[in-house]
Amino acid sequence: MKWIQKIGLKKGTLHRQLGIPVDKKIPVRLLDSIVAAQAGDVIKNPTKIGLNKIKVTRKLERRAILARNLKKI
Repeated sequence: MKWIQKIGLKKGTLHRQLGIPVDKKIPVRLLDSIVAAQAGDVIKNPTKIGLNKIKVTRKLERRAILARNLKKI
């Protein structure tokens, strides 16, 4: 799995963008709702962790997809 080191991840970027502390895990329900939404939509956070309303951008969507895929490994 050396490809993971080569992609140049910035640790904590998704946590900061969602307003979730780094020591807490990002819920899969939140990642799924971000991926299901269209870019430009504002979604309500289904969990109580982090920001209540999140504007979905293409960059956020791509980070959520990557996080969801890496959780499966």
